[in-house]
Amino acid sequence: MNVRPLAPAAVFGALEYTDVAELRGPLLVVRTVSGVGWDESARIELGSGEVRHGLVLEVDRDLAVVQILEGTEGIRPGDTRVRFAGETLHIPVGPGWLGRVCNGRGEPVDGGAPIFGTRRAPVSGFPLNPTHREPPAEPVITGVSAIDALTTVVRGQKLPLFSVAGLPHLELATQVAAQAAAGGAPFSVVFAGMGLTHLDTAAVRDALEARSAAGELVMLLNTADDPVVERVLTPRIALTVAEYLAFEMGRHVLVVMADMTAYAEALREVSASRGEIPGRRAYPGYLFSDLASLYERCGRIRGVPGSVTVLPVLTMPAGDITHPVPDLTGYITEGQIVLSATMYDAGIYPPVEPLSSLSRLMRKGAGPGRTRDDHLDVAAQISASLARARQARELAELVGEDALSAIDRSYLAFEHAVEQRLLNQRRDEARSLDETLDRAWEALRGLPRRELTMLPNPLLDARYAAPVAGR
Repeated sequence: MNVRPLAPAAVFGALEYTDVAELRGPLLVVRTVSGVGWDESARIELGSGEVRHGLVLEVDRDLAVVQILEGTEGIRPGDTRVRFAGETLHIPVGPGWLGRVCNGRGEPVDGGAPIFGTRRAPVSGFPLNPTHREPPAEPVITGVSAIDALTTVVRGQKLPLFSVAGLPHLELATQVAAQAAAGGAPFSVVFAGMGLTHLDTAAVRDALEARSAAGELVMLLNTADDPVVERVLTPRIALTVAEYLAFEMGRHVLVVMADMTAYAEALREVSASRGEIPGRRAYPGYLFSDLASLYERCGRIRGVPGSVTVLPVLTMPAGDITHPVPDLTGYITEGQIVLSATMYDAGIYPPVEPLSSLSRLMRKGAGPGRTRDDHLDVAAQISASLARARQARELAELVGEDALSAIDRSYLAFEHAVEQRLLNQRRDEARSLDETLDRAWEALRGLPRRELTMLPNPLLDARYAAPVAGR
């Protein structure tokens, strides 16, 4: 087998450039270059012998602007040599990534050997050709009832998780990465952490240790004190690895990217260093197309086994869902899972707000032949009844709960049952879909049968009158 190590030096040309004109933040400007193109990878050798890597951001006649992945600290223009590879940044891809823990540049930090692959692939990648796409189908079961019951993730879908600072979005993303499965089909998880604290990094590694040891997980962890340029690269490496696992090894791959707001802020910082004209809230004007270039790499290819499903995590500054990052993400993706500070304050984990959450492709991956025959009907009834319960709660705030009708009080009791029996679960608890839906039925039995208008009578005859056998 022909294998190649990560970032092999042999791909770089022999011609060296030593005329380094300027250092500007993470950027290095090289003069008197020729034949250099955008996105070309570069090898930078310092006077001390240390080697760093970079990408060409811009070329203007004989000037090349290179962003240094490891940062420019310690670089002196007078004794720095630059070589260009003649190609965009490539990494080796292959099964050797499974079970490995790497930094945001894809370099192992687990004490193991360098990662080898069967071939090299460009990290920039390409969105899937729409004419070759297969519609998303079949579920990804996360083991989290709030997601599986009401906002089912479908293989090949891009479904973001919206949160605010202080909520346990990273814990939920890690739990999903640890528990998710594809119904017995070959399954892998690629976890791309961006801008994490060292404490968060340690918690993620501990929580995912078992899945990593089983050879089902790839971890790319970029910390807050790593260079911001590395943060821009991390999700691209993650998706490149995922594409190989999915479309060449036939695995269903879930890519968890946390936190895309940290990614966007890194993109803004690099854009400012380049002197680009800013757009809304100082983000670059191409933020929409940049996010789309990541999200649209997920999906399924007709005639090819495997799929890439993307779960990006976004923290909304000040809870503002109109902030550019969640706003633009909403235009590209297919729904959202929203975390609520109110649910969190009530002691519910995960604090998912069910009426604000939506999976637009849920009907493609749930229901008869895919999950359970009653799944879609139960989800629709739970959502409709929660909406009615919210109306009853608003009325209770005006007139007091004692003044409510018996039906309204039953809806308040139903809401409490859904929160405590269905939505609330331990942070290390993985529930089967059958257990999740059975818990939903337990809550629905608290309502009069005549109120369950979205459930067909045969289904009510089979499940409403008494608990399901075995529970």
